[in-house]
Amino acid sequence: MPQPKHTPELGEIQETLLIPLYARAVETRKRRGMLHDPRAVEMVDALEYDFSRFAGARSLVGANLRTLLFDHWVREFLTAHPSGTVVEIGTGLNTRFERLDNGTVHWFDLDLPDVAALRRRFFEDTPRRRILSASVTDPSWTQAVRDSPGPHFLVAEAVLIYLDEPGVRAVFDLIAGQLPGAHLALETAGSRMIDRQDTHDVLAKVSARMRWRCDDPRSVEHWRPGLHLADTCSFTALPDAVRRELPLAYRLLLRAMSTARRRDVEAYRFNVFRFD
Repeated sequence: MPQPKHTPELGEIQETLLIPLYARAVETRKRRGMLHDPRAVEMVDALEYDFSRFAGARSLVGANLRTLLFDHWVREFLTAHPSGTVVEIGTGLNTRFERLDNGTVHWFDLDLPDVAALRRRFFEDTPRRRILSASVTDPSWTQAVRDSPGPHFLVAEAVLIYLDEPGVRAVFDLIAGQLPGAHLALETAGSRMIDRQDTHDVLAKVSARMRWRCDDPRSVEHWRPGLHLADTCSFTALPDAVRRELPLAYRLLLRAMSTARRRDVEAYRFNVFRFD
């Protein structure tokens, strides 16, 4: 007998976690998708939510490309530090651990209490993987991470862009003070993207709005001493290792984007910062 579906009760910003979840499920159902995530399909099928509002949106492709890029950065970290610690900030219903677990990594999935409760419907804690229920701005979560083997790699995928700049600075200060030597992967949205989000094919369907306007991620280096931009790219210049794994149709799409929509694409960048 089919199990009744669960209706997620989430705040405005938290609701956005359903977008990349749906994107991964859609891609998984394709014959030649760029990624395979059967858990995403299971979770979409288990939730009572109108995912059809996102159906056909071109930005779903971008969400999956972003996921693959962040996977690539975490994979590089684990190659160099197989027993290090990864923290998914604003983890939502991500399945990065399922894709990248090497058998020795230590992992934390951090999110607000309503998301953590939803996540626990699908995931359980293990000796190497725990769900932390807290805001990224709450210093309490850093203690568990400090007690976990270093070095530390933090991933904030589609999270900090919904804070205002003082909020983002507070997060950077918290990480610098509590987790020196850590790396943080996140995206930045420039003015061109912030100003057009009301007509965005996915964001226009939800209430949350991006607030942190950052036209040049290098400017963030000036926020505090010892903060360095270790890597940055856009959809038009993804690492070769990411591009090579894409089906041909998506490689051709990226080539077309690099000429037809370069200014729009460059307004949305992916970055890794190092806290020395």
